[in-house]
Amino acid sequence: MSAARTLTRPGAIATSLIMIPLACVIGLPFYYVVVNTFKTQAETTMAPLALPTTLNLDNYLTVFSEIPVAQSFVNTVYVTAAAILLMLLIGSMAAFSVIMRASRLVTVLLVIAFLVPGQVTLIPLYRMLSQAQLVDTLEGLVILYSGGSVFCYFLIVGYMRTLPGEVIEAARIDGAGPWQIYWRIALPLIRPILITVGVFQTMWVWNDFLTPVVFISSTEKQTLVLQTYKAVGEFTTDWPMFLTLSVVVLIPMVVFFIFMQRYIVRGLVAGSVKG
Repeated sequence: MSAARTLTRPGAIATSLIMIPLACVIGLPFYYVVVNTFKTQAETTMAPLALPTTLNLDNYLTVFSEIPVAQSFVNTVYVTAAAILLMLLIGSMAAFSVIMRASRLVTVLLVIAFLVPGQVTLIPLYRMLSQAQLVDTLEGLVILYSGGSVFCYFLIVGYMRTLPGEVIEAARIDGAGPWQIYWRIALPLIRPILITVGVFQTMWVWNDFLTPVVFISSTEKQTLVLQTYKAVGEFTTDWPMFLTLSVVVLIPMVVFFIFMQRYIVRGLVAGSVKG
């Protein structure tokens, strides 16, 4: 009875009247993308929002037969996994060192690094990677993405400030060094925020287009997002194939986010509660 009353309250009805149209507006692009993967170029041009007349799977067959999707998927998984591990390790170690030493200089430098737009540093980074012979390599991409450690630091350091200082002080009294405290005490306690940050950064690295298109030129080293550019010609664009490639790129992230969304909320909520 209480649940029924809740659903019929004026506030709940007003919320539904606002949220349902907003959900439709937000869902329209996803509908547009998925529906047009089952159409030909002519059908997409004539009626982009209409349902397909037949369930045409030719676009998917063409994508998997003519484009190295499997190799690009492996490349993307490798770059994403390696970059996330580096970002979480560097970000958590930086946060731990700031919490232990309370250095304002380090904090100011990290704030400045966080505020610098990534596009501004593309040319200097390209020259540096070229000198190190890391241009057009997956390892070079991993190093570039590790710069996202600054974002990880800001989320992790806020969470670390909620940790009970008595635990760390007790470990110091017992003779534990900084590395032991970090590895055996701090890391297990900050696991929720590590998962949350990992999810955010995974979606960023997986969907990033600018960095791979600048630093990767070999076909066998391209990531999944770069493959969507295969449908873009000099004068025309094969929209059904472009949208099909987009769906192929997005499906792993949609599944990943569905399974990990509860950890995002749990990590952010836990970090906002002291104790």
